[in-house]
Amino acid sequence: MKYRARLNSIIVLVCAVGAHAAWAATAQSDAVTRETAHGIFKQLIEINTTDSIGSTTVAAQAMAKRLLDAGFPAADVVVVGPNDRKGNMVARYRGGAGSKLRPVLIIGHLDVVEARREDWTTDPFKFVEQDGYYYGRGTQDMKGADAIAVTNFIRLKKEGFVPNRDIILALTADEEGGKSNGVDWLLQNHHDLIDAEFVLNPDSGGVSTDHGKPQAVEFEATEKLYADYQVFATNPGGHSSLPKPDNAIYHVADALGVLEKSPFPFELTTVTREFFAQMAKIETGQVAADMRAILANPPDTAAIERLSRDARYNSTMRTTCVATMLSGGHAPNALPQRAEANVNCRIFPGHSQEEIRLQLIRLFNDPALTVRYRNDAGEVAEHGSDRKAMVPPPLRADVMDSMRAVAAKLWPGAPVIPTMVTGSSDSIYTMYAGIPSYGISGIAIDRDDVRMHGRDERLKADSYYTGVEFYYQFLKALTTRPAGAR
Repeated sequence: MKYRARLNSIIVLVCAVGAHAAWAATAQSDAVTRETAHGIFKQLIEINTTDSIGSTTVAAQAMAKRLLDAGFPAADVVVVGPNDRKGNMVARYRGGAGSKLRPVLIIGHLDVVEARREDWTTDPFKFVEQDGYYYGRGTQDMKGADAIAVTNFIRLKKEGFVPNRDIILALTADEEGGKSNGVDWLLQNHHDLIDAEFVLNPDSGGVSTDHGKPQAVEFEATEKLYADYQVFATNPGGHSSLPKPDNAIYHVADALGVLEKSPFPFELTTVTREFFAQMAKIETGQVAADMRAILANPPDTAAIERLSRDARYNSTMRTTCVATMLSGGHAPNALPQRAEANVNCRIFPGHSQEEIRLQLIRLFNDPALTVRYRNDAGEVAEHGSDRKAMVPPPLRADVMDSMRAVAAKLWPGAPVIPTMVTGSSDSIYTMYAGIPSYGISGIAIDRDDVRMHGRDERLKADSYYTGVEFYYQFLKALTTRPAGAR
């Protein structure tokens, strides 16, 4: 008995030491991962990647160096692009030898929207840590997600993880605008580098929170179509002391006033119908009742009106168009000879750019105005494309099962809900190339703190590191399933 008791004590001690060693190794690993994640995020934020004066090449090369330093072969990490400022990094994480599964491609854009120092409380191109937040242009859109992807490539590599298929990471240029969209350029010029069975795009999806409490884990099942239009008027002009009613600026301003007060019609797709059905279980009171009411046949018009007061729900129910830029006149003491506005539209699935251009013409009902389509390079044309938003791809069981399993551990009780991205993303290029694309992110943003493209963009530090953990677990779950599992 004494021998058995002593043996049991030794076993307990050994187990305790082993458990402590395992815990210490895990803690050390977590600390290293956090340090790596912090350094990569800071580095990306402080590289200016705007279209005007920035360079995605510098950011692409910085991330390539990170991966090369972590042991990725030089042949598997390349930086390519159409010119010296618009570089794209493509890295391949090799799967197990003999795998017959085609790769999964992760895409993320490196470029960011323009930001002026005088508009911000902090320098938009400095990584500022304050009150539990990281501030800087791109923290939400989408350098946080880029940094997460690079961090986890390094983390998995150091662990010696071997996925059951290749994982490709493409960090690209000009999603936010410019003439050299990286995903499109790679598809046209280096398709072999990013050829994949399906795409994960962390530029969409994520965790919606309300004052920090997780409400839903959302994934993009479809998205709107992007379009810009030039609303243009001309006039002979004249001396400003002799004002005339046919003022070019007035023509444009009046049209914008009409646009502001004329929402596009209410619409639903199978995706947005499911979104509102699920959100009705999360929301309470009048909002929940209104969500159920808009799903009725016919939908309740008063409920539509009330929900439309919330910008997010409004944009989920219809095409939205808004004036974003205005210019006119040539001298302070002369009547304007020309005036123009840019109207930015996010087009509901089922409608084309040209269809919305014609709707704007009918809405303005002013022969003095010209409405022309403006492409990503700023060039105007008399017609927009007749191409409509793509049909949502079928949901893959391997992707959905992996996402649900990890989400249940990190955000227990928060439902996984399909959404329509009310903006647009680079998934439009991969989808049109025939590659099913899914918007999945593990970054949580409070519904009242969405600052992408805006002033003082920021991301909670805890949200960022939880996002790192989400994609780490998600990629491992997704790529350790038996070969042939779908």
